[in-house]
Amino acid sequence: MTVLTLLGVILMAKATAEKNRSLGNQPENGVDMKRGLLIALFSGVMSSCFAFGIAAGKPIRELTLAAGTDHLWQGLPVLCVVLAGGFTTNVLWCVWLIHKNRSAAEFSGYSQHNTQRLKSDRIVKNYLLAALGGSSWYFQFFFYTMGESHMGDYEFSSWTIHMASIIIFSTLWGLALMEWKGANSKSKLLLFLSISLLVLSTIIIGVGNSLQ
Repeated sequence: MTVLTLLGVILMAKATAEKNRSLGNQPENGVDMKRGLLIALFSGVMSSCFAFGIAAGKPIRELTLAAGTDHLWQGLPVLCVVLAGGFTTNVLWCVWLIHKNRSAAEFSGYSQHNTQRLKSDRIVKNYLLAALGGSSWYFQFFFYTMGESHMGDYEFSSWTIHMASIIIFSTLWGLALMEWKGANSKSKLLLFLSISLLVLSTIIIGVGNSLQ
């Protein structure tokens, strides 16, 4: 399944590159491909640390189950601990950037480049969109832990399924929003093959989990 997922990701990258080429969206001069690949590799490795953190929270799961928590919700207390690290890091980094850029006034609708205050309905809309984005991001892990709790001996593969699903659904949203409009047939074929491999990889795990 891991091999199929990797092949799907590679084909997705090729499909995107082919789409950009066919639409004339070439990278700007000065793009450092090696640095970009290193950053992508580093981000991927650090992303998997989230899964390691959830796995390391097994003692918390056992305690919450012993306290009477339903099996379906056993992973939620672990999220509180795992997300606390990311929350702390992001808060400190954001506070530093706000101080460095002197952008605290933007919370009330002002900016350095525009002294005119945004309309109140625009400010409310921005806050609502930010809240929606944050809530959507959190709920992916809310439902992730619910699903993982029912995977038994195959729970180790849950992160791979999660990552594959992110690529699948983000791509489908891209199609719905016409991001691939005008792309040539080669890029669309690669896209279809990529999604097919990613879906197949999740089906294999599902079948394997049901046979255990």
